[in-house]
Formats: sequence, C-alpha cells, structure tokens
Amino acid sequence: MKVLKLSAQGLPQSWISLEQAVLHYAADQVRWEAGAEVAVFRGGHNAATGRQSLITVNSIIGTKGVPNINPFDLKPGLTNGKLFARDRNICAYCGGHFHEEELTREHVTPFAQNGKDHWMNVVTACRACNHRKGNRTPEQAGMHLVYAPYIPSLWEDFILRNRRILADQMEFLMAHLPKNSRLHA
Repeated sequence: MKVLKLSAQGLPQSWISLEQAVLHYAADQVRWEAGAEVAVFRGGHNAATGRQSLITVNSIIGTKGVPNINPFDLKPGLTNGKLFARDRNICAYCGGHFHEEELTREHVTPFAQNGKDHWMNVVTACRACNHRKGNRTPEQAGMHLVYAPYIPSLWEDFILRNRRILADQMEFLMAHLPKNSRLHA
C-alpha cells in the first residue's frame, strides 16, 4: 500500500511507503491529512506518563514546506505500462481492446524516419497492427489513428504510475484531471 504525498498546496509529490509516511508524521512534517486512516503504528511507552506512542497514517498527506521544483514543468516518464494505461489498452489503429502482453509501444513517426521516443509520438498498438504499419507513417501505411497521443498531466501521471490506488486516493486525483483526459471512466 502506498500513501499519496502532496505538497502543502495540494500538488502531488510522490507515492510513498507507510514507513516513509510515519517518518513524516514523526518529524512533524504533515500539515494536513485526507482520505481514510490506513495504518496505526505503535511505539514505545513514555517513562513519565506510561502512555504508548501512536501514529495513525492517512492515505493522503499534505506535507510542510515548498517543493523545490515546479510540478507543472515535469514531464512524466514514458513506460509501456503507463502508455498502455493512458491509452486504456486500446490499439490506436484497429480500436481493439487487448491484454498488456498483446500490446506494443508504436511510434507514429518511426525511428527510421527520425521519429522520437516521447509521449506525443507514441501510441498503443496490437502486435498485428504494429507489424502491418512497419517503418511507415500511418499515412504511408494507409492506417488511421483512432485517437491522438498526448502528454499526461501531473494528476494523470500519478494515476498511471500506481496500479494499486485506494478509492479515496483515486477520487482525489480524478477530481483534478483535465476534462479531456482518457482516464475518466
């Protein structure tokens, strides 16, 4: 299970482990919490009071301080898993829905024609369509894209990079997606 760590302003920073979240709580770096309580950690007993220390971790935490990077300048890393999730496991050419093992990263403008490996030049394709298109552009191959590639937003990237998102975390992230996101159910 991962905790969604946000800046104090509410911008996603990272997915962290429960143990990392406890360190933020113990260091008094948690400014606010949202979502459900997901774990309780018990520590030692206070010698003076006899009370046991207790840290309750929520699924979403806002931490103190200002991030030293502008999250809107970040470009999400491109992986096949995130690409297939962005495109909902749908082939950009035939429109079929496939399992991950049947999919490939397809370069709209192929490397052989100076195409680059970035979000705006890649789509999800089934193996048959990728093979049929080969080292040609869609126009040269007489194949049309059923959807256009795009760069995921910061919010989309946080959904794409974690396969096991809790319902309250998903609700929080989904509320910030751009209207035209393919991730809307």
